[in-house]
Parts: sequence; C-alpha cells; structure tokens
Amino acid sequence: MLDTLDAAAVRRWCAGGLAALKRHQGEIDQLNVYPVPDGDTGTNLVLTLTSAQQALAMDLDTLPDSGPTAHGHALRLMAQGALLGARGNSGVILSQILRGFADQVAGMPAVRGRELAAALRSGTAAAYTAVSRPVEGTLLTVVAAAAAAAEGADSDDLPAVAGVAARAAAEALALTPEQLPALARAGVVDAGGRGLCVLLDALVEVLTGESAARPAPTPRAARPAATVARETGSDEYAYEVQFLLDARAEAVAGLRRALDALGDSLVVVGDGREPEGTWNVHVHVNDVGAAVEAGVAAGRPYRISVTCFADQPEPPAGPAVTGRAAVVVATGGGIAELFAAEGATVVPGNPSTGELLDAVRSTGAARVVVLPNDANTEAVASAAAREAHRFGIKVSVVPTRSPVQALAALAVRDGDRRFEDDVIAMAEAAGACRYAEVCHASREALTVAGPCRPGDVLALVEGEVHLIGADLTDTCAAVVDRMLGGGGEMVTLLAGADAPAGLTDAVRAHVARRWPFVEVHAYPGGQPFYPLLVGIE
Repeated sequence: MLDTLDAAAVRRWCAGGLAALKRHQGEIDQLNVYPVPDGDTGTNLVLTLTSAQQALAMDLDTLPDSGPTAHGHALRLMAQGALLGARGNSGVILSQILRGFADQVAGMPAVRGRELAAALRSGTAAAYTAVSRPVEGTLLTVVAAAAAAAEGADSDDLPAVAGVAARAAAEALALTPEQLPALARAGVVDAGGRGLCVLLDALVEVLTGESAARPAPTPRAARPAATVARETGSDEYAYEVQFLLDARAEAVAGLRRALDALGDSLVVVGDGREPEGTWNVHVHVNDVGAAVEAGVAAGRPYRISVTCFADQPEPPAGPAVTGRAAVVVATGGGIAELFAAEGATVVPGNPSTGELLDAVRSTGAARVVVLPNDANTEAVASAAAREAHRFGIKVSVVPTRSPVQALAALAVRDGDRRFEDDVIAMAEAAGACRYAEVCHASREALTVAGPCRPGDVLALVEGEVHLIGADLTDTCAAVVDRMLGGGGEMVTLLAGADAPAGLTDAVRAHVARRWPFVEVHAYPGGQPFYPLLVGIE
C-alpha cells in the first residue's frame, strides 16, 4: 500500500493504465453510438496514453534541478505527452484532465488522499472549462463523479480515496445511457467514460497492489430517441466566429459570459500558461461585431475567422501563394492522391496532435489551413493549431467532416486573397457541400431510421442514419436521390476499398436518368469501411 503518489508510482500508473487500455481496447471500440464499423475510442485512448508513456520514457530524471516536485515533473511529462499524442475527442479531453491533475499537485510536497481529490477536481475543471454547455452522459460526467466522491471521502488515506473515486466513476458510467439519448438508443455506455474507469482502476492497482479491474456495466434496455442533439449547435445562429486570444484567465471568465449570452456552441480552451495564456475561442452568433468586441475587451484577439453557414457563391479558384499551405487528413490511397494533386500535404487518417503539428511545420509555410475531415480529428487539429502558434505559424482549422467537403474547400483557394478571407471562403464552400456515407451495419441497433441488423446497408447523411437497405447499389442511389431532392448541381462520388466493381458507374447512370442536369464526378477513394462517400454541391 502506498501512502503517497510519488514519481515512480506515476510512471507505474501510466504504464499500467496503458496496458489496461490495450486489454480493453476492443471492448471500448465497440461502445459506438452508431452501428458502423469504425468506432475507435479505445484505439484513440491507447494511442494518446502511448504518447504519454513515451514522454515519460524519454526523460529518466524524475527530479529536475528546479521547478516542480519529482512527482509533479512526471505528471507534467505525462500530460504534455498525452496532449501531443491526443487522438479524437476523448484523447483531447483526457489530456486536459491530466493537465489539470498535474497543475494542481506539481508543487505539493506529497500527494495523499485529499490532494488526490483536489487533483481530480482540477482535472475535471480543466475538461469542463473548454465547453460552454457540457453534455451530460459523457467522459466529463464520469470524471466529475470521481472528483465529487473523492472530495466526499475527506481522508488522507490515498488508496481509500482512489478506490472511492474509481467506484463512483463506474457507477456514473452505468448511468450515462439515462443521460444521453444516443447511448440509450444504441444500448451502450459512454466509451470515453469507460476508458477513464479503466485508468482509475489502474491507479488503484498501483496504490494497493491488488487488481481493481471491473467489467463494463451493462446499460438498461435501450429506449428509442427521436433525434440526437446537433453537434454544431442551433440553426438560430448564422455565423461561426473563431479567434486566438492572449488574455488573463480572469478576463476570459468575463468573455465566456459575454459570448454565452450572444450565441451557442461556445468553446474556450487555454494552453495553461500563467498569468497570461493563449486561448482558442469558438462561438456561433448572429452579431459578429459584438463577438469580436468581446474579445477585444478581454485581451488581444488575432487570427479572427468568420464563417457564414448560409450557402454562398463559390469564388474562382486560384494558384497557391508562397508562404501558404494546406494540410489534409486522408484515409485511402485514392483520396490522398486527389488531395496531393491539389497541392496539399496529406496526413494519414486518425493522426495525433504531434503528427499534425509535424506536418504543419514540414510545409515551411507561415500560414497553414488544416482540413481534418472528421469530428474526432477536428479536436486534434485544434490542439495542433494551438501548439503551432508557439512556432510563429498561423494555423486555421476548417471544420470539414468528410473528404468531399475538403475537396470543395480546396477548389476555391485563391492566393490573391488575404489568408483570413481565403479561410472564410474555404469554410463556406465546405459548409455548402452536404455529405453522406454508405456502409454495412456492424451490429444490431435501433437508429432514427429504424432497427438494423448486422450486414444491413446504412446510408448516413451528415452523420445521421437516414436509410437502411438490403442492396448496396440501390441504397447508394436512394441516398443520392434524397440529397438531390433538397437541391444540388454537382455530385462527387468516392468509391471505397471494398466497393464492388461498377458501383460508381451504376450510381452515375442512375443520376443521369433521374437528374439529367446534375454533373457527376467519380473517383477511386480507397477508404476503408465505407464503400461510397457522396458529396452534393
């Protein structure tokens, strides 16, 4: 039994947590709210903690000459490694939890029960602070429950407090389907929260020497839900405003209140430096001027970008200008070739923060736009953009969710425009491109389009299941019809690695018959899991 969390225990926790996550990786990957075969939260958490472990392994001196304590130094190495290796939303949130944990106890002479409770509370605050309106039933809820239970124990007994926190996290995880309709509909618990429970159990094992591993809770019977909350916020707001801000934490607190009153989808993430740090600000509003003025009142805003969600005419494409570059995340050889032909630097799918940062720096450009091409990588790209600022590189992330949106964005680049204006034009082009994915269901589930069984063909439009079919070609044609019913002049088709021969030809012929004035472009994409990706402009 350990009385305190020393540097050696931190290293054993990181190694033990990584080993435990690897054992549960497949299980966590299966906790997917959609019955599609690319659930990867477990994989992302393993890769995130692998980077943390590598950071610790590269620095064998746990007692620096100056600065934090030995255990604080180890925790900060762990947190920094997790940040640079963070993959997906859960990986980014975990890195924030570790950063808050390290910041709280780095200067404390010893970490016992009460200090552990304070560290968990600090990690919870660091994770919640990034989100204006947190969604309960997620990793955030689980870490908050662990912190509250640790504080409630009110004890210096470190193993006892860790055990209480781990049990509370497991109990909170079991309740996540009752808090988040998407989980209830899928009949699963939150994947990120499950990963945190595995890490807390690993901490208990380090402190007690006894295995604390427990199976994932079985959620109550799934209940149907009409819809899932729109990730991008309410349609009430017409503009997305993003900027970097150099400001003090107390000024940012006022900024959050001001922006929260103006709109929604507010996210403010800091780099943790004191007394003045750099903050990444994102909000959806109708009054762009008021949002920017709120930033000016709080500190020094820069790299301001404004995206209009309404469709806009596409500006003419133009040549790239020296000093600018584009970095695109791509899964599939054919898709990578398309992006490379547009002059973009291509990064393989599901990159870490460090890999994206390396790609940005490798361009040698002072201004870089990053196109992440899925929601999980968007969080990683934002973290890489913040890190790039330290090297004097201006990076803007255009929140593309599909390769077809990235193709639309790259098509409108114009080197004669100001960089900020060019980013706005790319974001508008991406937003005007509706996208769909067609795949086979990996398991039985209840979706908003009805129940599906393994092997059924699913057509997802903007991430939501719209059609369930038995025949791949018929379902692909049907989803294109549904999307063109809302308007469109051009269709882009990307055939996946497992697409049967003639799939895109059949869809092209169908469009020619049903929509004779619509232009169709088809390419071999080579992406896994999805036989067809569709873009409508």
